[in-house]
Amino acid sequence: MATRIGKARGQGRAGGRWPSGGLGRVGPVAAGLFIDHRWGEPPTRWHPVAAFGTAMTGLEQRVYADRRDAGAVYTLAGLCLGGGAGLVLQTLLGRRLAAAVATGLAVSGSMLDREALKVAALLEADDLLAARGALRALVGRSAAELDGPAITRAVIESVAENTVDAVTAPLLWAMAVGAPGVLAYRAINTMDAMVGHRDPRYRRFGWASARLDDAANLVAARVTAALTLAPLGGKRQLATRVRAEARRHPSPNGGLIEAAFAHRLGIVIGGVNHYHGQIEDRGTLGTGRPPVPTDINRAVALRRRVCRQLAWLLLGIEAGFTLFRATRKSSGPRRHTLKHVERHSIP
Repeated sequence: MATRIGKARGQGRAGGRWPSGGLGRVGPVAAGLFIDHRWGEPPTRWHPVAAFGTAMTGLEQRVYADRRDAGAVYTLAGLCLGGGAGLVLQTLLGRRLAAAVATGLAVSGSMLDREALKVAALLEADDLLAARGALRALVGRSAAELDGPAITRAVIESVAENTVDAVTAPLLWAMAVGAPGVLAYRAINTMDAMVGHRDPRYRRFGWASARLDDAANLVAARVTAALTLAPLGGKRQLATRVRAEARRHPSPNGGLIEAAFAHRLGIVIGGVNHYHGQIEDRGTLGTGRPPVPTDINRAVALRRRVCRQLAWLLLGIEAGFTLFRATRKSSGPRRHTLKHVERHSIP
């Protein structure tokens, strides 16, 4: 409504549309990235994602059944909890500040880098036992019998996949929908990590969470893969090859970004993994040599570079839309004035 009350609500802390123009959307997202870069993750006891995980564990104990419909109820409840938390935050802080805080909570690039580089340092020090222990923070596969090359491969695959899960997908959801969108996405991703497995307990119950996570990452995975491969030549043939390799991967998104990282780094990853008694064959991803511990550092550097490129891309897109809107606004009145003059100049 174009009333005084409607305008006041639209300009208020929680009313109106998600801002467009200037740094209305990019600004809060960039602030969230800075929060993650500067301060990283909050302590676990105070982390909202940890609290969400505790709540969903309790819900699972109440609604679990070896059926897809039970899993769908669980997934819908978690989605509503995450999105609802974003709406509450938006009401309390306003859209821009809420988007910045939510993005800072949802993005975990700093933690990803720290854990990956920690394993790399342990591998370079030949401390295989400690490297296996540190790997548990990054992957869900069984690490007890992994050797150095297998641990290296696991870390690089985790960095690649979590470039989407932990950084680029939250950024895109924050840009699109603000705090409710990015916290709903974090809820989806967390539920997938908790129950989206193919073992006997979760094959049916976790189906809805896993499929929703695939859908939520669909765009981000492809944008991130494109940015990863952009500097390489032969783009059409390379893209065809990456897509072909990704089809062998169990994840429609993970295979794509892992293959893109492998080709960009000039290494071969993928293969057979063991997940608590389940065997998963991801096929061969990339061309070149097997990875070595220093390639973990290269993968982290690539993750940071790709995320910076995405931030600049989003800024450029918003600047372009802002310029387009300004051009339309400035040209509109002139056209109206011209018609007005022509209409009243008839003798």
